[in-house]
Formats: sequence, C-alpha cells, structure tokens
Amino acid sequence: KGGDYMSPPGGGQKVRLLKSALEDIQDENRVILFVDSYDVIFSSGPRELLKKFQQAKHRVVFSAETLIWPDRHLEDKHPHVREGKRFLGAGGFIGYAPNLKKMLSDWSGADSDSDQLHFTKIYINPEKRKSINITLDNKCRLFQNLHGALDEVVLKFEDGRVRARNVLYDTLPVIIHGNGPTKPQIINLCEQILNSCEYPVVVIGIFIQQPTPFVTVFFERLLNLKYPKNRLQLFIYNQESHHGPHVRTFLEYHESEYQGVKLIGPEEDIDPVTSRNIGFDMCRDNIDCEYFFSVDVDVVLKNEDTLRILIELNKPFIAPMMTKPRLLWTNFWGALSADGYYARSEDYVDIVQRHRMGLWNVPYVSHIFLMKADALRTDLKDPDLFESATLDPDMAFCSKVRNKGVFMFVTNVHTYGRVLSTENYQTNHLHNDLWQVFENPVEWEERYIHENYSNVLKDGFIETPCPDVYWFPVFTDVACKHLIEEMEHFGQWSGGGNTDNRIQGGYENVPTIDIHMNQVGYEKEWQKFLLDYAAPVTEKMFPGYYTRAQFDLAFVVRYKPDEQPALRPHHDASTFTINIALNQVGIDYQGGGCRFLRYNCSINAPRRGWALLHPGRLTHYHEGLPTVEGVRYIVVSFVDP
Repeated sequence: KGGDYMSPPGGGQKVRLLKSALEDIQDENRVILFVDSYDVIFSSGPRELLKKFQQAKHRVVFSAETLIWPDRHLEDKHPHVREGKRFLGAGGFIGYAPNLKKMLSDWSGADSDSDQLHFTKIYINPEKRKSINITLDNKCRLFQNLHGALDEVVLKFEDGRVRARNVLYDTLPVIIHGNGPTKPQIINLCEQILNSCEYPVVVIGIFIQQPTPFVTVFFERLLNLKYPKNRLQLFIYNQESHHGPHVRTFLEYHESEYQGVKLIGPEEDIDPVTSRNIGFDMCRDNIDCEYFFSVDVDVVLKNEDTLRILIELNKPFIAPMMTKPRLLWTNFWGALSADGYYARSEDYVDIVQRHRMGLWNVPYVSHIFLMKADALRTDLKDPDLFESATLDPDMAFCSKVRNKGVFMFVTNVHTYGRVLSTENYQTNHLHNDLWQVFENPVEWEERYIHENYSNVLKDGFIETPCPDVYWFPVFTDVACKHLIEEMEHFGQWSGGGNTDNRIQGGYENVPTIDIHMNQVGYEKEWQKFLLDYAAPVTEKMFPGYYTRAQFDLAFVVRYKPDEQPALRPHHDASTFTINIALNQVGIDYQGGGCRFLRYNCSINAPRRGWALLHPGRLTHYHEGLPTVEGVRYIVVSFVDP
C-alpha cells in the first residue's frame, strides 16, 4: 500500500509503523535495529552488530549508499566524507530509542511518501543531524547495500564459515541488503553461501535386494539430491546380478564425485541383514560421519531437498512419508497390534492424505529413514538389531529401536516421493522397464511419455502438417532409444517379402522390414499405451468417434538404404494409423519422411518422439520416402482395423 519501492514515492508506512511501535518503549538505553525484510540477510549476530554500533560512537547509524535516491538535487547538501559512501540508505539503521523517537517525531506524511527522502532531509540538516547524533556507516561495517556496489562484495571463507566481504573497505558487513534492482544478486549470494557451508557428512546406504524396475532412474535421482557430493559417502549393497550393469555404469561416471564408495555385489554372497549392519558400521567407524541415510532402491525420491529437510528436523530417527499411487499404503505404521504387527491408527488416513500434516511419532518405518550417527554409536550399537525369533528383520529392527528408547518419526509436511511395486517384474528383456505400464504407471509415464504431451489435450499442442494429419509429441528420447534397442536386441527382423506367417492369411500386400509387438510380448502394454495416450487425441481431433484402441498390427519398421529404403504408395488396414518417429533425421539418418499423395503433402523432417495420426483407409493414400543414409526407425499401429 505504500507505493513502488523501485521508484519514488513509497515506504512511508514503514516510518508510521516504526513511530507507533516506539511509543511503548521507555528504556533510554534500548537499542533498536530497523531493516527492510524480504531482500535482507544477516551474516552475523547481535553481539558483532552491537560492538560495531558502539564503535561508531554515534546514537544513530544509517546504512550508506554509493548512489543518491530519490532526489538527486540534494547531492550537494550531503556532508563530504574523507573515505567511504556519502549518501544515506533507509533500508537499515540502528540507534537508541530516544534518538529514534526524536528523529520520527515530526513525521506526518502519507504511506505513499518516501521514507528515504524523509530521513535524508533530516540527515542533510546540520542542526538535526547534530541534535539526533546521526552518522552513516560509510565503510559498510554494519550494513551493505548492494545497489551500485556489486563489484565490492565477494565471499570470504574462513574457519569453516563463509561471509560476505567488502573488498573496497576490507570490512565484513553484518547485514546485506539487496536494495533496488539487486534482488537476483542477493538470491545468488544466498545460494553461494549455502553451497559453501560445511554440510554434515552422511553415509547413504543403498539396498538392492530384489529385481526392481527403474533402477537407472533411482541413480539419476540420487545424483540430483541437493547436497554436496563431497560430503556424501555411498554404501551400495546389490544382491541382484541383473542390476550389476546399472550399478557399474553409475559408479563408472560418478564415483569420483563422492567422498567415498563401498560396494557389495552378489558375488560376495552376503545376506541382506548382514549388509545393513555393514552399512551401519561404515558410519559408526567413521568419526566424521554424522548421519546414516538408508534408502531401498524401490524408493522414488522425487523431492531433491529430502536429505536437507530431514537433517534440519534434528531427530535421532526420522523418515519421509512415502506412498503408492491411488493406495493408502505408506512406509510407516500408525499403530501396532497386540502381537506387534500392523494396526491402523485413527488418524492414519488423514496423515496419509495429508489432511493433517506434521511430525508423527510412529512404531514402524521401512524403505527409507535417516538416523543420527550418535544414536548408532550409543543406543543402537548392538549387532543384533535385525534379529528376532518371531519377527521379520524390518519389524525386529523397529522393535529394537523402540525398546532402546529411540523415537521414530515420520514427516508428511512436504511430499517426498513414492515406493514402486516390484511384483511381476520380469528381467528377461533388455529394457524391462518398458513393461511397467501396468504395475508402475506413474513412473512409466514420467520415464517414457513426452513432457509436453499433457499440453496436447489441454492447450491444443497439435500441429496439422497435412489435411487431417495430426502431429503431436508423445514419447521421450529415452522411450525411443529403448524401443529401438529392444527390437535390435530381439533381432528377428522380417525379410520384407509378401509372405508373412505372422499375420492372418500369411500374405502382406505392402511389406516392410519390421518386428511385431507380439513377437517381443508387448502387445498388451502397447494397447494400454494406445488407449491412454493415442485414443484421447483421436477423439479430440475426430469428434464423435470413439475408439477402444484395438489393433491387429503394431510393429517397429527399419529403413536402410541397402535393405529397404522406402515404401510404395498404399492405404493402411485401419480406421486410423499412429506413426511415431523413433530417431532423428539429420543425425541418425538422411532422407525419409511420409508423403500423402491425394494432397501432395510431405512431412520430410519427422521429429523423434512425435506421432503422426491420420485416417488409414480411402482418403490418405501415402508412401514412405527414401532413406538415403543411416538407419531410420518408426513404430506403426493400425488401430481399429
């Protein structure tokens, strides 16, 4: 309500509010600090601030600026200084209460008037300046205004701390003010300071105990944690040979970024319980380790700030709440039955659905939790934490933690992620995650569906390169890559002849060199894809037509100059056809494309991951244009034959 602070007038309400607040303060020795709010950071505490204020030997000290604002005509009336900044800044000042009251006593301005102009006129008046005993912090010992002074400020590292330093005057300001247009710079300064702090050393224990989908994505998310990698040590336990390449690839590229890495592979034949004790010992035995962060590989850690948030909550044992899509399942129990098994607490559903948010003391957690190293070295130092004659290891562990008096907490204040379903996960393909569209549809979509697909239906993110031909993004680059590699790994490409025992009747009129989806056992998953992602676009672009996405033929086609470079003109045996480009023209191949003869309209530069949707019969007679170099891959579906 006080106007635009970037240009006069404005700020008068600050004077009014401060004047009102001071009325109740009677202590003549009370020191009052005033600062702006959202663009100010404190780099030290009150002890240093008061010491520097007393050293100034004045009753009121204002911040100083290089630039005069808001009235440049008052420049000549400012006192000259031998060294330092000459002009008053109203964004920060400190003084004794009686002197500040006197300074504010004659204020009768409006909220839209300038606070800085008011204080400037007091300061440039010699009698008022002397009477109130005002000075400026000319060398930025207390206050640093960044506007006009960005080149003066650097970060100083000393004794494990980082401070903003004014190199022009060799001072360490207590208060940094991103006044005027320097908001981005103060944000950047904050980020630099945060990234330079000494974070606690954390051992992250990663446990792979069964075949699990999206392990590659797990390691990608691990890399994205907002925590300095040189303060992280990794303990990786992998019981599954299938995941060996995933682990090795991650370590090949990123092991050197971490403070240390210990890997236990399947060849060492160490059982899961022993592995967890070894992980705990890696933290216990390292005097620098302050936390152990246990994460099972089926955890989808979506929140990049999870580790920092958990550490800031300062609990001996804490877990982020993890869920499963569309289920009431979580990684914690709200209560226990009489025999120590799961029981639902009265508030469980409200906590899971985040109708109630907070920090909850619970009797059981699994999959992911953070423990203080001090707890591991004292209350939880026993080697039998996972052992019980009657309970499973995870339940035995939580029982021991409870019995040792260590409270387990779960937090749902933020959303952190989810836990994957590992049921029915098969490992007999090259890219087994492609088959997860039923068991883990959310993760499958994030991995394989183009980030702009949601805009197709919402914002009409559809192009029409030819009449009744619709072009839209549907697959990620990863999806395209995995489909190509899966088919090449299978390797049983058709010969491209008319005789084809894979189809009904055994004869193909317009043959291609291809592999059908049912040859690799992907027909159910492909129909699910068509129903969820192709059918809605069809129904949007062809109003009144509804499809159940039935198909007889869905296949990946390979075009090569020396094999099958092109495809002669033809109609498709479909009501509509979906044709998705799997690689990139100009990079992977030259030439290619599709021409619709009736409209003399060609699409010569198909985009990787984009789908062409067009009628199959009667109107859209088309041909595949020659691929002259490289290898071109497309996936084609004849829908509703």
